[in-house]
Amino acid sequence: MTTAVKDMLDTYPADLGGVDREKLTRCIEECIACAQACTACSDSCLSEEMVAELTKCIRTNADCADICTATAAVLSRHTGYDANITRAILKACATVCKACGDECERHAGMHDHCRICAEACRRCEQACNELIASLG
Repeated sequence: MTTAVKDMLDTYPADLGGVDREKLTRCIEECIACAQACTACSDSCLSEEMVAELTKCIRTNADCADICTATAAVLSRHTGYDANITRAILKACATVCKACGDECERHAGMHDHCRICAEACRRCEQACNELIASLG
């Protein structure tokens, strides 16, 4: 399936410096999907009757959404590429996705939105780690 992310990477006029395009595409897409899931999950948590028990989940969701959004943006810029910055933001993204996935899993048995969010976090964490590994 063709996506806007893939299309934009395919039209980039310069060399990507050996970055694996498939892993890069997947990571950007997973970051965007995770940010959306975390935003929706935190909003759903705010609507739950037991909202006071979900404050850590809400906070972790908000942090994860922000970091995933920033990561997708950094990964979408290639001019003047700095591998150290890319590795650092990917590590931060993988870390926050693990934390958010762990937190959402604690509530997944009671709230489907937390289960779905945890799954999105795990996919994003995996995509970030795979891209880090491919950078060498």
